[in-house]
Amino acid sequence: MAHVVVIGAGLGGLPAAYELRHLLPRQHRVTLISNQPKFTFVPSLPWVGLGLRSLARIQLELAKIVPQHGIDLMLEAVTAIDPASRQIRLKEQTLDYDYVVIATGPELALDALPGLGPEGGYTQSVCNPHHALLAREAWDRFLQDPGPMVVGAAPGASCFGPAYEFALLAHHTLRQKKLRDRVPITLVTSEPYAGHLGIGGMADSRWLIRAVLADRHIDVMDNTAISRIEPDTVHLTDGRQLPFKYAMILPPFRGPRFLREAPGLTDARGFVPVLPTYRHPDFDSVYAVGVVTQLKPVEPTPIPIGVPKVGQMTEEMVISVAHNIALDLGVISGQPIKPTLQAICFADFGDTGALFLADPLLPDHAGHRRRAFTTRGIWVSWAKTAFEKYFMAKMRVGWTMPWFERAGLRAIGLPLVEPVGSLEPLQVRG
Repeated sequence: MAHVVVIGAGLGGLPAAYELRHLLPRQHRVTLISNQPKFTFVPSLPWVGLGLRSLARIQLELAKIVPQHGIDLMLEAVTAIDPASRQIRLKEQTLDYDYVVIATGPELALDALPGLGPEGGYTQSVCNPHHALLAREAWDRFLQDPGPMVVGAAPGASCFGPAYEFALLAHHTLRQKKLRDRVPITLVTSEPYAGHLGIGGMADSRWLIRAVLADRHIDVMDNTAISRIEPDTVHLTDGRQLPFKYAMILPPFRGPRFLREAPGLTDARGFVPVLPTYRHPDFDSVYAVGVVTQLKPVEPTPIPIGVPKVGQMTEEMVISVAHNIALDLGVISGQPIKPTLQAICFADFGDTGALFLADPLLPDHAGHRRRAFTTRGIWVSWAKTAFEKYFMAKMRVGWTMPWFERAGLRAIGLPLVEPVGSLEPLQVRG
C-alpha cells in the first residue's frame, strides 16, 4: 500500500487529490493537507475586491466535500518537509509518505518593496481571500472619498491578468456609480509592454490592451519599476511619483518557507524544479503542480518578471502527475505523460472581456508557437462567470476532469497531455 500526500487544497491541490483518488485503488491512501479550511476559486478574487462578488460564493468547506471521496483531510500547516527521508512535519506530528504532490500555491513576497501590501504597507492585493476582503473594505472607504487610483504589478511579479481586470473593472464600476470623473486611474506594470502578460509573442494582446485602456482613459506606464510605496504615493525607480487614494499592486511570488528551508528541494525563491513529468529531478518521490513549479522565463525582459501559471496549465499538470504516479505504482500501463502547457486566460473588464491564448506557453527554440492570439467581447465575461460556476460544481461533487471536457478541448485542438520525450529539467535560464 502506498501513501500519497497532496500539500495544498487550491486550484492544483484539490483537483490533484480527486484525480489520484480516481486513479488509485482504495488500498492506496490519499491524504490532503491544507492550512486553510476552505477551497477558494482564486480567479474570481478581483470581483470580490471590488464588491462585485461575495467571497462565500467562490468558497467550499473542505471538511464537507473531501472525506466523502475516500481522501484523508488534515487541516494543518506544514512546518517542514524532508524529501530524503520522505517525511512531512506538522505542528504536533510527523507524516510518512511514498509520494508527495506539492501544490501549495505561492507565498506573497510582500517584503520585496517597502510599503507593499495591506498588512504593514499601503497597497491592496487580490491574491488570496483575506487580502481580497481587505481590498473590498478599502474600496468601500474609497468610494466615500474618491481620488487618484494606481493599479499595477511590482518587479518580479508573474501574474498580470488580475491587474488589468482590476483596473478595468474599477473603471466600469466607477462609471456606474458616476464617480469616474473624480478618479484618474494609472496602470503601472513591470512588463516590457502592456499586454505582455509574462508570455511574450502576443502581438494581438499588446494592441488590444492598449486600445482598451486608452478608450477608458486609463494611463499606462509599462516597463516601469516601483521602488517603494508611502501612505499616499507610489515612488518609481526613475524618480517619478504617483499620488493615490487607492492602490492595488500585485506582489512577486515565491515558494513557502518550509519548501525554501528543505535542502536541495527548491531554487533560491522556493520554486520546485521539475522534469517534464513534473517529478523532481533529484527526489523521485516528489512531484509539484501549479504556481510553485519552476518554469524558465519565456524571454529576457528589462525588468525581471516571472512566468504565469494559469488554471488551465495547472489542470494539465494535475492530470500528468496523477497519471505518472499511478504508472509508477503499476496501477495503469503505458508511458509517462507531460502537460502541453497551454496558457488560456479569461479576463472580465466589466462591459467587455478578453481571451488570451498561447499554445504552448513556452515557445520552441526558434520562438514559435502553434498559435497565440487575443480576442475580446462581452461573451468572454459571460464565459468566465460560467466557468466559475462549472469549476465550483466540479470541486463540490469531486469530479476529475470529465470525458466531455477533455473531448471538447481536444476537438478545438487543445490536447491536455502528450507523451514524454526528453527528461531534461525545466530549469530557469540565467
